Amino acid sequence: MENVPRPAEELAVLDGELARIDARRAQLLARRSYLLTLLPPVAAPGPPRPGPPVPVRVPETSPPSVQNVLLALGGVLLTVAAIAFTVVSWGPMGTGGRSIVLGTVTLAALAAPAALQRRGLTSTAEAVGALALVLTVLDAYALYRVALPETDPLGYTATACAVLAALWAGYGLLLDRLRAPLPAAVLTAQLPLSLWALAAGAGQLTLGWALLATAVADIALVLRAKPVPARSIAGVTAWVTGGWALLIACGLSVTAGTVPDAARPGLLLAAGAAVGLWVAVRVPAVAFAAALVAGLAAITATGGLLRPSVPIGWAVVGYLVCGAALLTTVRAPLPVLAVRGLCAAAGVSVAGAVLWALPATAVTLLGPMSWADRVWSGAPGGAREALGTDPGWSAMTTAPLVLLIAAALLVAAYGRLPASSGPAALSGATALGWAAVLILPAALDLGYAAAVAIHLALTAGALTLGVYGRRVASGVWSPVSTTAMVCALVGAADVALPALATETATLITLGVLLALLCGGAVALNTAVTAATFAARPFQALLACAAVGAAVALLCAFCASAGLPRETIAPVVVAVPAAAALLGARLRRHPVALPVELTAAGAGLLAVALASGHPETVALVLALCGVVAAGTALRPERRPAAGYLAAALFVLATWVRLYASDVATPEAYTLPVTALALVVGVLRRRGDPEASSWTAYGPGLAATLLPSLVAAWGDTHWLRPLALGVAALAVTLVGARLRLQALLVLGGTVLALDTLHELAPYVVQVVGALPRWLPPALAGLLLLAVGATYERRLHDARRLRESLGRMR
Repeated sequence: MENVPRPAEELAVLDGELARIDARRAQLLARRSYLLTLLPPVAAPGPPRPGPPVPVRVPETSPPSVQNVLLALGGVLLTVAAIAFTVVSWGPMGTGGRSIVLGTVTLAALAAPAALQRRGLTSTAEAVGALALVLTVLDAYALYRVALPETDPLGYTATACAVLAALWAGYGLLLDRLRAPLPAAVLTAQLPLSLWALAAGAGQLTLGWALLATAVADIALVLRAKPVPARSIAGVTAWVTGGWALLIACGLSVTAGTVPDAARPGLLLAAGAAVGLWVAVRVPAVAFAAALVAGLAAITATGGLLRPSVPIGWAVVGYLVCGAALLTTVRAPLPVLAVRGLCAAAGVSVAGAVLWALPATAVTLLGPMSWADRVWSGAPGGAREALGTDPGWSAMTTAPLVLLIAAALLVAAYGRLPASSGPAALSGATALGWAAVLILPAALDLGYAAAVAIHLALTAGALTLGVYGRRVASGVWSPVSTTAMVCALVGAADVALPALATETATLITLGVLLALLCGGAVALNTAVTAATFAARPFQALLACAAVGAAVALLCAFCASAGLPRETIAPVVVAVPAAAALLGARLRRHPVALPVELTAAGAGLLAVALASGHPETVALVLALCGVVAAGTALRPERRPAAGYLAAALFVLATWVRLYASDVATPEAYTLPVTALALVVGVLRRRGDPEASSWTAYGPGLAATLLPSLVAAWGDTHWLRPLALGVAALAVTLVGARLRLQALLVLGGTVLALDTLHELAPYVVQVVGALPRWLPPALAGLLLLAVGATYERRLHDARRLRESLGRMR
């Protein structure tokens, strides 16, 4: 190990080195002056010429590093040898001889560091001192094996640790320049009390008291000791032993069956809390952490006295109330960090109680999803049965009370929190209060109708708070409004699902939700100007949710009237139509687009309802196309809605043809081609620079390519003939109007169609020709091409340029 000298010692060494350097420099300057007097004046040498650079070899290791390695290695080897001598094989010596040898070596190792330090060999002294500590442990083991073999191992170990800790502490104080003895003494002193307790057969509670006493001794050492390493280690061990003691006490308090059984670990927790609070007052560096631990210990101790005599739900309330009592320390004459630590402990208890109520909240929110596949199957017996899952309601009857207390604490803390944290506290209180009312029907096991009514009222209240809870005076949208809006939307979805149990509940609930959502969206439209930006997203969400409620209500009315599913589908299209009319009224209002997109989803629902009946699907698609075409009349929706309308009309035509058992592909593709060509003509008329591929390519390909595929598999002559005539006409029109897309597509299809028709005859001719003729013709072709290569390149270039000039 490397021993860094003290500043005074290092300064003395540096001063000595500088004095030697100054003396040597004066000697060299005197010699230089003497040599100059021996030379002629003209021959005075100038500055020396620089020679070739001499590479400087950088040592791979520094002397201190080598020294540390050697010392560490030597210490390890000596330690191994000592252990082998003591434990493995003592050799032929008797008991007295072995004790004398080991004791002599130990005394020599203990005395050597003092002599080494006087000679300035501090690192060597550290290595020998560490070896001496190991030898003392081996001496204790040898004493047990030789003189006290019948002694209880745990008791002897505890006594040996106490003796060694005292010996090492005195040795470290005597040789205060050695670094290892005092930290080793602190670490060893952690064991005696715990080992004595275990040796005496004591229970966990006694072990906890022993650990707490050890932690108190460590704290005293931190406050009284001067050596920094020993104080640092004592601080760490105090946290470890004290924390271990409190964990043991917490486990015993939580599992206690009677109040007296809970009082005993509660006393240990109270003592730990007192110690932690005392440390928080005396040691500012750890005031917050110590106060936090003290607060948690006090809450566990007091709450544990109540837990054995009440159900678990009320025990949680007891812990929560004990945590709330800590908030009264805000006005206590304690350091600021200590007060914050106690308040943090109260916050931990509140958070733990809220987490305990989380399963009930989750079941209340997610349980109603089971009604999605049991629509109108009958009213459940109560609120708990409506959820379909039991998280242990008998133990969670106090969950609403826990959440309400937590919300009240957040409201009470609002005035004492910084301005930046106050809104977050109010938002948390809003969410907790909403959750408390949400799980109240299931916690009290109210009737089904009462549960639905309470949830509807809760949604209305949250929506009202979200709309009117903003700070109108400053024009800022408050976090409370945001939280309330989120709770209202979640609550609306949550109450709609259990309402599916009966027809009456479904119609009433969906009607009330539709009215609430529409009213909220309209009310938000009157938000002040500065808060408009924050209100707009929620206004859009409310409007979209209202569209969903309208669709569900419309389907429910139709189902109540006994209409079959395929008949309901065209009726649902009324929602996209109404949304299109509303969008035309709203124009560029930010809510218009979300509403129309949500209504478009209703069109998809209508298609899904009509599935299995192609005629109805075609009707629904056509109606949706009409709605899209009407929307396309608005300039801001024209491009997207126009293309959508065209696609819907085409799909409606295809589905109708399929329903009529039409298998000819041209019946499906020609309407698309006709519509696309009309659009292309309009596009070219408005933009003469538009490419023919953009204007006419998709429309022509929609018919020519599927027909070409069908013609290659058709054994009759009519389709290939009609396709060839059409392709020829397209090619001629492209050549006449100089349109590249028409010329290339028409010519390619015409060539392939002709090849298909002539292929059998070509095969026959090739089969009748001699076998040497095809290679001969190919050779002649190559010769002709080679002879007129430049001419052919020129012609090909002209053809390419001609095509390139076409649009």
